[in-house]
Amino acid sequence: MVRIKPFRAVRPPKEHAAEVASRPYDVLNSAEAKTEATERSLLHIIKPEIDFEPIADEHSDPVYDKAVENFRKWQSEGWLRQDPEEYYYIYAQTMEGRTQYGLAMCCHFEDYLSGAIKKHELTRPDKEEDRMIHVRNQKANIEPVFFAYPDNAEIDAIVADVVKNNAPEYDFTAADGFGHQLWVIRDRKTNDRITEIFAGIPALYVADGHHRTAAAARVGQECRGKNPNHSGCEEYCYFLAVTFPANQLRIIDYNRVVKDLNGLTPAELLEKLKESFTVEDKGTEEYRPTALHNFAMYLDGRWYSLTAKPGTYDDNDPIGVLDVTVLSNLVLDKILDIKDLRTSKRIDFVGGIRGLGELKRRVDSGEMKAAFALYPVSMQQLINIADTGNIMPPKTTWFEPKLRSGVVIHSFEEK
Repeated sequence: MVRIKPFRAVRPPKEHAAEVASRPYDVLNSAEAKTEATERSLLHIIKPEIDFEPIADEHSDPVYDKAVENFRKWQSEGWLRQDPEEYYYIYAQTMEGRTQYGLAMCCHFEDYLSGAIKKHELTRPDKEEDRMIHVRNQKANIEPVFFAYPDNAEIDAIVADVVKNNAPEYDFTAADGFGHQLWVIRDRKTNDRITEIFAGIPALYVADGHHRTAAAARVGQECRGKNPNHSGCEEYCYFLAVTFPANQLRIIDYNRVVKDLNGLTPAELLEKLKESFTVEDKGTEEYRPTALHNFAMYLDGRWYSLTAKPGTYDDNDPIGVLDVTVLSNLVLDKILDIKDLRTSKRIDFVGGIRGLGELKRRVDSGEMKAAFALYPVSMQQLINIADTGNIMPPKTTWFEPKLRSGVVIHSFEEK
């Protein structure tokens, strides 16, 4: 069972929404952010190192202080304002003609600690610490995490009714072509019913934002430890999430490129691959994997289909069934001697949003020797892994579209 609640969002007035809302902090580097940031962009708050000349160390105290200064400035200028009452919000994203509808809500940090909010990735302590400093200093969750919940027909009906009968508060298309809309659910009975329904939902699943979730939970623990009268209902117990029904989410491929062939020639690599795969030469036209356990490889100017032979994988194991596991075991480790994906400098990862052309480009340039495209992980595979307490290998899931930061913010500062 999970605890959620509505909240008084800090958010931009309608006329500034498109400018304030930005891409998340972790999808662009500091130089890209400096180029992209307009006057009111939230990038000045989530990547404040861009306000220094030259760009400052993002982990330095002056940069953390600048984030707080900018957050206060945005509120004093009226570029961010806090709603007068607690609401849930519907946040819709449209990509390539497909729209997904999430609920912006506050989730309880103790649900993360207890496992009612389930994770599928390991977090890095240094990244957790960085995000924790931001949350602690701002007394706010500036950027939402991206959760999934088991499909629920009544929630679907509530969302459909609000969307059908109300104009969106925001409706804009970002520079990347993705559409973003926000509705405020102002009816008190509807908000209460949403809280009741989620009290009966067994678990939420972290889709994207493991470090932000872990950081928010650590701040909640800190605040609890400092409050002798802690009740569990304080605003600091809650953090910001946009939560989508699992059946609306799409995971796209997360591909691999390797810098060398471990001393093999392309012909020798192909021969070794035939031990575990059915190998088909697809020529020079891009080839995309068609099913689980089918891979595309770009090598020496040609595309190949690699289909893992029966018996080389374990479909009864929630980790063994994953194609990232199959590729790692049969190719990266066995043939190329790449043992640790987290630390090896001989491999890099390319999100599927960049397309197969990016794999071809990196190999043709000579930077990489071979590329491997994978069939995307399914939401059901992710849920199975989270439910069994397993952890996915690194760089397994890529969710798109990303949530824009600054559409809604949760503040737990005592006024």
